[in-house]
Amino acid sequence: MKKNSKHIILLLIVLTTINYISSLAFKRIDLTQDKRYTLSSASLNVIKDATSPIIVDVFLIGDDFPSEFKRLQRETKQLLEEFTANNSNIIFQFINPLEDEATRDSNIQQLTQRGLTPMQLSVQENGKNTQEVIFPWALASYKDQTVIIPLVKNKIGATQQELVSNSVQHLEYAFADGFSKLIKPKSRKIAVLKGNGELEDKYLFDFIKKISEYYLIAPFTLDSVAVNPDKSLKELETFDLAIVAKPIDPFSEEEKQVLDQYIMNGGKSLWLIDNVAIEKDSLYNELGKTFAVSRDLNLTDFFFKYGVRINPILISTLYSAPITLAMGEGSNSQFQHLQWPYSPLASTASKHPIVNNLNLVKFDFANQIDILKNDINKTILLESAPLTKLEGTPREISLDVVTEQQNPEFFNKGNQPLAVLLEGKFTSVYKNRIKPVKLSKEIDESVPTKMIVIADGDLIKNDVIRNTPQELGFDRWTGKTYGNKEFLLNAVNYLLDDDGLINIRSKEIDVAFLNREKIVENKTYWQFFNILLPLSLLTVFGFVFNYIRKKKFTS
Repeated sequence: MKKNSKHIILLLIVLTTINYISSLAFKRIDLTQDKRYTLSSASLNVIKDATSPIIVDVFLIGDDFPSEFKRLQRETKQLLEEFTANNSNIIFQFINPLEDEATRDSNIQQLTQRGLTPMQLSVQENGKNTQEVIFPWALASYKDQTVIIPLVKNKIGATQQELVSNSVQHLEYAFADGFSKLIKPKSRKIAVLKGNGELEDKYLFDFIKKISEYYLIAPFTLDSVAVNPDKSLKELETFDLAIVAKPIDPFSEEEKQVLDQYIMNGGKSLWLIDNVAIEKDSLYNELGKTFAVSRDLNLTDFFFKYGVRINPILISTLYSAPITLAMGEGSNSQFQHLQWPYSPLASTASKHPIVNNLNLVKFDFANQIDILKNDINKTILLESAPLTKLEGTPREISLDVVTEQQNPEFFNKGNQPLAVLLEGKFTSVYKNRIKPVKLSKEIDESVPTKMIVIADGDLIKNDVIRNTPQELGFDRWTGKTYGNKEFLLNAVNYLLDDDGLINIRSKEIDVAFLNREKIVENKTYWQFFNILLPLSLLTVFGFVFNYIRKKKFTS
């Protein structure tokens, strides 16, 4: 008895010691092949600075979810558990705003007013289709700030399974981005260039509003360049990024030199350039036509030196966004969505973090970009569809094209670059040339820097209705939202990103789903296999066991 007591006491001591040591050496092990539950170093770098509780309310919960969205709900929960495991200040809870019928309508109204729009899903079970409402959003609060975190990554034409797969892949970035906005103070500064006929503020409103969540924004003019170029350059260099959004007036040599030296000193830049002068609004006249002519911005040598050339040539493609026109006579006229070849829908197969898992991006009267050979590293971010035609200028553009039968054989120019990322050490445009102005310091080769050149100024332009700016990328006629805002936000984040947060977007996660058709076809088989077969085997085992037992004790 004493011996047994000693063994029991020894065992308890060993178990207590192991338990204590294990509590000190807590470790989570991610056994998934794609390491979906292992947070990237960028995410860890964001949350390590959270010294107060971050409260996360997730509204993606419900009893009648389709199986795909239950998967998204589980993935969200497991990811937040990983965030919590790395910083206990992150506290999350799932809240169902639709659970209580008495408060359901008021909850929907309150959440919608805050920008958390509900999503309607089609649920297919047992051959029946029903509609369910969900809120694929989370709210994260830190100290006195709150941010909205989207949990669903929309993509035009995607099935529910593809939607969930895209969303799961986007989850870590969505939460890390939201936490970053709460924790990291704004420090980077962006200059929005003015003075060369760039877009008015009301047409930039939605995008500027979006990036102001991350960065400090201010307008900047080059008016004083001719008088005091050193002062202009010094002031411009206080900004980390310059955005040039659809200028229509030529740049002077003095302005170009200051911009060139800004780049030589490591300044980042985002260029949205139209080298063809035409506006869609100019088509809405009695004749329904206008002329597209080349626009000289005096930037050809500027971009040529850096490695690209924007040609005064229009991109026309069969894979494009529609134009909405009133067709018919008088009271019988109706609005119709018609193919409009001058609004290319651009995408890419690239896995670059700027464009990975990106919705289609809509262009209007985009130009052709030539990529030239030099030492700069170039990445095509967006390009037109293979069925593309190039149209030189000057050219008459008519709305009658929507009624004409297009011959695919004429659209034979293949994919055309529409947005290009340039990275590396740039050579000055004015190297070995007479300088327009005398600067106190001239640099002929830049430190490592980067810029993005987009051959369409309208990419950043939001609609304005009754003097009210609309959401960038939203087409009020079709109800579709294109990826313009997300692409530009990713572009800015990439150009300014120091901690690599944008690189989370390139993380690949393989989400496997059950085949619904096979489930319906083999439903009876699997019901038998999972229910009747185990019961049958248990019954057989019982008979055999009793038979052997009876034989053993009766002999």
